[in-house]
Amino acid sequence: MSAMNTEEEALTDFDAQSDKGKALTMSTRDPEREEHADFDAQRNKGKALTMSTRDPESEELSALLNFLVKLGLEDFYPNKLNLRCLFEINKNSIEDRAVLSLEKIPQCFLRKLFKINAECRSSIQSLIRPKENIQEENYLFDEDIYTANDSRDDEVNPLDLIVALFHCADSILQQEMALKMSMCQFSLPLLLPRGHKSQCTLMLWALRDIVKEWRPHNMSESRGFVEDNIVQANIPFFSFVRLKNSSLSKSQVLNHVLSSGQQNCNIFIHRDVKGGAVKREIANGLVEVCWYLPCGKESLDVFPRPVAFADLRGDICESLTQFNFLFQVSTATFVFLDSVEEREHRILSSLQNGKSKLFLVINPKGGNAREEMMYVKRLVNELGLPKNRVRVKEQRLNVAEFSEKLCEVIKASLLDVKDPMSIVDMVGKAVELGLSVDESKTDAQRKAAEEIMDDIGEQIIPDYKKLNLTLQGANWKRLSKLEKEECRLKTSGDSGPEEYKCQLQEEKRQIGQKQQNSDASKGMKSFIKSLSTSDKEKRDVFLKWMKLKFNTHSREKLSVLRNEYKEQCEKKDVKLIAELDQALLDSSLGTEHYMREMGLIYEFSTSSSTTVDEISQLPGLAAEMLLDGYPLELLDGDASNVPERWVTDVLMELHKKVGQRSRLLVLTVLGVQSTGKSTLLNTMFGVQFPVSSGRCTRGAFMLFLKVGEDLKSELNCDFIVLIDTEGLRSPELAQLEDSYEHDNQLATFVIGLSDATIINIAMENSAEMKDVLQIAVHAFLRMKEIGKKPVCHFVHQNVSSVSAHDKNMTERKHLLHQLNEMTQIAAEMEKKPSIKEFTDVLDYDMDKNNWHIPGLWHGTPPMAPVNTGYSEAVADFKRNLLQTVKKDPCNEVSQIPEFLEWMKSLWQAVKYENFIFSFRNTLVAQAYDNLCKEFSQWEWEFRKEILTWQTQAEVEILNADNESEVETWNRLVRGKKSEVSDKLTDQQTTMNGKITDYYKMKGKQVNLIEKYKVHFLNSVKGLGDEIKHSVWAKLDCILQLKLSSKKAQDIQREYRGVIEEKVMKLLGDCEASPLKEEELTQEFKKMWAEATGNVSGLKERDIAACVLKQLRKDFCNRNVNEALKKVTDLKEMGTGPFKTRPDHVHSFQPEKYLLEGDLQSFADRIIESSTRFVLDKVKTDGDYQDSFTKDLLVQIDESLKQGYKHHKSNTQFEIDLKLHICGIASREFAKMHKRFLSDNNPHTQLEKYKTQYLLDFLDLYKKEDHCQRKAKDFVQSCIKPAVNQFICGSLGVNIVDDILTGSYSAEYSSRTIFQFNIQKELLLQEDFKGFFNYIDNYETYVKYWIFQQILQKMSEDKTLCKLKNNNLQVIDKKISEAIDLAAIGEDGAPLPDNKESITKLISNMRKHLDKDISVSVEAEETTLFLIQSSCHSFIKCLKSSMKELRDQLEEEFSNSDDITETMNKLPIKPQDELFKRVFGCGRQCPFCKAPCEAGGTEHKEHHAAIHRPKGLGRHQYESGGRLVDSLCTTEVHGDRSFKNADTKEKWHPYKDYKEFYPDWIIPPDSTIEASDYWKYVLVKYNDKFAEEYKAEPADVPEAWRRLTKEQALKGLRDAFNMK
Repeated sequence: MSAMNTEEEALTDFDAQSDKGKALTMSTRDPEREEHADFDAQRNKGKALTMSTRDPESEELSALLNFLVKLGLEDFYPNKLNLRCLFEINKNSIEDRAVLSLEKIPQCFLRKLFKINAECRSSIQSLIRPKENIQEENYLFDEDIYTANDSRDDEVNPLDLIVALFHCADSILQQEMALKMSMCQFSLPLLLPRGHKSQCTLMLWALRDIVKEWRPHNMSESRGFVEDNIVQANIPFFSFVRLKNSSLSKSQVLNHVLSSGQQNCNIFIHRDVKGGAVKREIANGLVEVCWYLPCGKESLDVFPRPVAFADLRGDICESLTQFNFLFQVSTATFVFLDSVEEREHRILSSLQNGKSKLFLVINPKGGNAREEMMYVKRLVNELGLPKNRVRVKEQRLNVAEFSEKLCEVIKASLLDVKDPMSIVDMVGKAVELGLSVDESKTDAQRKAAEEIMDDIGEQIIPDYKKLNLTLQGANWKRLSKLEKEECRLKTSGDSGPEEYKCQLQEEKRQIGQKQQNSDASKGMKSFIKSLSTSDKEKRDVFLKWMKLKFNTHSREKLSVLRNEYKEQCEKKDVKLIAELDQALLDSSLGTEHYMREMGLIYEFSTSSSTTVDEISQLPGLAAEMLLDGYPLELLDGDASNVPERWVTDVLMELHKKVGQRSRLLVLTVLGVQSTGKSTLLNTMFGVQFPVSSGRCTRGAFMLFLKVGEDLKSELNCDFIVLIDTEGLRSPELAQLEDSYEHDNQLATFVIGLSDATIINIAMENSAEMKDVLQIAVHAFLRMKEIGKKPVCHFVHQNVSSVSAHDKNMTERKHLLHQLNEMTQIAAEMEKKPSIKEFTDVLDYDMDKNNWHIPGLWHGTPPMAPVNTGYSEAVADFKRNLLQTVKKDPCNEVSQIPEFLEWMKSLWQAVKYENFIFSFRNTLVAQAYDNLCKEFSQWEWEFRKEILTWQTQAEVEILNADNESEVETWNRLVRGKKSEVSDKLTDQQTTMNGKITDYYKMKGKQVNLIEKYKVHFLNSVKGLGDEIKHSVWAKLDCILQLKLSSKKAQDIQREYRGVIEEKVMKLLGDCEASPLKEEELTQEFKKMWAEATGNVSGLKERDIAACVLKQLRKDFCNRNVNEALKKVTDLKEMGTGPFKTRPDHVHSFQPEKYLLEGDLQSFADRIIESSTRFVLDKVKTDGDYQDSFTKDLLVQIDESLKQGYKHHKSNTQFEIDLKLHICGIASREFAKMHKRFLSDNNPHTQLEKYKTQYLLDFLDLYKKEDHCQRKAKDFVQSCIKPAVNQFICGSLGVNIVDDILTGSYSAEYSSRTIFQFNIQKELLLQEDFKGFFNYIDNYETYVKYWIFQQILQKMSEDKTLCKLKNNNLQVIDKKISEAIDLAAIGEDGAPLPDNKESITKLISNMRKHLDKDISVSVEAEETTLFLIQSSCHSFIKCLKSSMKELRDQLEEEFSNSDDITETMNKLPIKPQDELFKRVFGCGRQCPFCKAPCEAGGTEHKEHHAAIHRPKGLGRHQYESGGRLVDSLCTTEVHGDRSFKNADTKEKWHPYKDYKEFYPDWIIPPDSTIEASDYWKYVLVKYNDKFAEEYKAEPADVPEAWRRLTKEQALKGLRDAFNMK
């Protein structure tokens, strides 16, 4: 059986077990428990033995067995019930259900006990009695007179239950039960009766962990106090026993004695408490103990010093061993009796030292009182007892009055006590009398703990820790400081930031090496060995012994320091307070320090270690301990550091152990030190966070609680994780320099990890409360900004009034007012001015988020019990808290891997001062990138839908009747614009729906990117506007093209009519006389020359004047027309290079920017981009449109707008630049216009058909059948151009689809991945020019890169040819179908087989293909001139010609290898569509020119995964002109300053860069290695960049020179999270 299975069997849920009343089985039996074999044997024999056949021993065994069976505990005996059973969060642990069965009683008691509910003993009576039974109780005479006093089977005496549970609990649970009972001021088992009455057990171990504080009267003036383990304290010990059935309840008397002066507390159960009168079944022989502890006030204290009281249950005659033990160890023994008979006389008279120890308490009863008193007097005389040792209760005195008299007796006897005995000292006597001692089973673990303690010896703790716990010493603390300094760069001195970072990294490396070389001490090895045992109980006991030993040691050693600290706090000497605080830390030693050292051994271990196998087991061991309820240190508060590797591997081991089902719900509590935070968590969940341990331990600890199956789906988690913190600094420490920073870091870290945060307010000092609120609000604000939405509850402790919640409305309003004040302060510090109120930060309701809890103690400690109201209020708060944090099943739930990723990111950001802008989280990055990928896909689907519609709309416009008026065409275009607007609205609605649905999806971590939702929704609107503008412009262009073509076609149609008329005349003339073909041809040519000799051409426009006109319109509202009036012609503009001048910048801008070429470079980039825009337009086949110039000017304006913030160029620069660019554009557009005129010249168009007219003429003359030729001519002249147009019209979309679904798909899936791939390729190619162009002219390079990728993809496996063929297949099928449909007349019958039907056939075909292709009317009319064929023959020939056309085009596509030309001619250019997909907003980092990678186009914040040394962005040092080597990701988190045009040459702190660049987020590099890529590039091409930028090479740190290409590539992968 595997260890895991064994563990699961052993730890089967106690609640479920109790529900069934069945057995838990243990996989193995402890040899130490073999003494219980007789019990098991007895159980196996069955329960049918009759009383007559049983011996007394069997009777005892049967009684215990029967009682355990009755409560469903039989299979937990012996000692198989453990703590883990109680830690599970299930409905039983939350809901306060009534006890409806006997089997429920144990769990009910334990649950309430662990919530420190003092009512747990009285709430165990079963409520399962039927109503008829209740009614029957009224009939007294129905009961048998002899059984009237017997208990019912459905009742349980609390003492029996306690005895049973101590028998079933393992040693650790026994201690916890005793501890909780002690807090409730219950009496505790000192001697536990066993199955054999002669073998009871001294419960020393169970009581070991109880520590008490008291102030004896001799310390009242000094205000000192005693703190000690109660079993080790030498305290006078008084025993109370009874002879036979004493009518006076000794337990009741004891309660009065102990509670005198305070409200009476039932410390000991007696017959008058609920369940106390139920007949005891197994508790006789039990000895309970309780301690009276003075508070130092004579008016309140019963006794001036501590006193212990023991109470033996049952008659001493039946428990002689217990009585003998008590008598011998007691200071005095009080025997309660009514009378003395022979046996009792013999027992008492046999006592040694009876004279000095024995007190008789007599309560004479009945008519024989006088006679019974005679027997008592005889006994007193025989024992020689003084009169003051005998106390007779007079009938006139009640119990309370009589108790006071007993108090006086006890006080008097205390005066004679000289050497009181501790419980530890009683062990010898117990063994001598044959009692067993529970602690004897823990000897091996005690010795192991003592060996470790012996190593300490006489050393002072600080010295011991330096020698034996070396890894958590100065080096670890120094490493923590180095990591923070690496982030903040506060003390760089004269070193450059990057050089300084390299120095820090080198020191970190050296410290890491020292830590790796450090050997574990003997004590640590022994500690790890003891922990590594497979026996969990032995491990638990060892840890408990360690804790006990260390606590004792700390109390002894730290008391002096604590007293000094307290004195200095009163004197308010801040320096001394700080020194003493540190001394307390250094002098603290506990198991947590050993656990921390164990974690650090793993943290710094290497694979080459000689003990690698042993070390590799440590995370698994710690994970098991986590599952067993031990806390794990998350944050080392002493060093203020997180051992990330250790914590990660421990939690991942736990993740594996639970089958990767580790959904977490994280709760944390924050508050000032010593305000009851840990007590609150312990009470809520029954856990064991240390409370007042006597040591100072800082940090944050996490504890895992398993969620039961009945709550997993409801809470949507598998574990509740509790995080307990050290507590925010007390007022005394708040004045220390780093106090606020420390608290802020701690609060930010734990609140950031939590789903719900409890702010504990238990202080009267409003200044302290304000500090806590300020820190908490600050942390909540930070979480809101990074996408975390925790729930927050305020717990007000020590509120006693039952109506406090209503009465405190004013206080709650005041709290909200304070929270609002704190929010404004925090928002100002975090530079988030839009946040004004606390409710802007998180959901907060004054009624639902405030809880008032009464004080913990009911009375004056140390004798005050826990306030039941406290426990009930905490339980109510717990129920409501879990209700509010119930997660929507649709929401994302953090499992351990995600939790760890979040933890690392949080801690990294906490180390920076500017948390919000330092936060980088892989989970956030992944969630954002996943949404970007989806958005990119949706965007392409949106664009594709509209582009497909646009292509069809263009065809419809081109197919509009040429004979129609222009207004008809205008109406058509307006209709199409309206149609596309509606279509865009539908598409936007669909896309918005997709975004909304995405944010509802599970498994996408959408809660982390909630703030980006509005950005993407805005991007949809922006996308719609952009597409609308583009489509409208395209429709206008098509209209203009049709209008331009109409002029040419009108001329062409006019002359075609003339030609056709002359052809017919010539045909008539020639038919009169026979002529040879050569003669006919000569006659035709003569006629053609005559007919076309005077064909007029299209009028040429002055394109330069058109462009200038648009330019003037662009400036029309800006009062600059005077400057433009001087410009009369653009022909000479832009013929030479553009040169920037001093008057191109504002007066405050220094000329050095011109000299450095910064503005010139900016102008050159705009010119290059604009020229490329113009050339792209010119490459198409259309005519020049004024919209081309408008779009060009809009593009220039956008570039100027983006660059103005940096370059501060003025209007003169804009005018000169636009004139220059428009000059270039006018010449290119003029060429385009001339080409259009040439291509559409009517004479040229007519010449195309000269041969066709000649052949028609000859065929008609010869009367030859020309059907096949006519069909072929129609296909070649009319169908082929239209088919090519169709293929090209959708080819751009096809290419993009092919790219996005093929091997290149990942590269274009998001901007981040695109950036990674382009930079990776640059690195692998090692081409400086590529790097330079990418940096200096980013947009141009990206377009070039995309174009080259498309060319490469299209050339692979003849992809372009395949795509063309696919489109050919589509249109060929459409045309074939159109021919078949067109051949059918309106009546459904085939068209008549005559030549007139051919015209109808072609007309029908046009209708069926109206949205697919545009066939030239002129080409059609010309081709079908004087066709003499029959319709059916023509259809046959047409289909044959279509097949030939398909074969012809396929061959053309196959032989064509000029992909570039094809791409340039496409109406929808795939390179442009892909560019839009990955280019984004085009903004670049203001410091290093890294491009923005944010998704959508309407994002409000720009960011890049990886930034560069600023020298690559042309930055130079003022002195020396060297390229700057520092990275902006370093600078913006350091203390250095910058100045540039934006700051008007005034120095400004980098960390406040957002004052000038509010839309940029520049977080630190995700890892140290992330920026290695650009460091490597700068080092490799340092000289070349310097030459290009006319600067001196950068002075790079030496460490950079050691970087390799492989490291650069790894850094790139890290930066972009490419695993």
